[in-house]
Amino acid sequence: MQRMTALFSAALLATGLMTATAHAQEEQGAAQDPMATQQAPAQDFSDDQLQQFADASQEIAVISQEYTQRLQEAEDETAQQEVRTEANDRMIEVVEDSGLDVDTFNAIGQSIQQDPEMMQRVQEMASQS
Repeated sequence: MQRMTALFSAALLATGLMTATAHAQEEQGAAQDPMATQQAPAQDFSDDQLQQFADASQEIAVISQEYTQRLQEAEDETAQQEVRTEANDRMIEVVEDSGLDVDTFNAIGQSIQQDPEMMQRVQEMASQS
């Protein structure tokens, strides 16, 4: 169970990277309300979407671990940004390959943080895959 929680924590941290990149690209430096991305309305997601989230989260956790190591080894801010960009690109690819778009993946991630029952369902799906 701790492994699953760690897995989703890593995945949610990864989605934070993707979210930050997406917002930076969309807003181009405009000031943002930091609470705006943290308060997602409750949504109903299909079992298929939750399974896709669970599968993608497992892959993202692996990518996150790999790139965390590379980020720590980066020599300067430019190298760190290159590592972050590469990690984001790989994570976005995993999400899209799972059949979800990044916005839906992030919405599910936010929802499971607020809904313990949904978190439990996704953890069970992940443990069965």
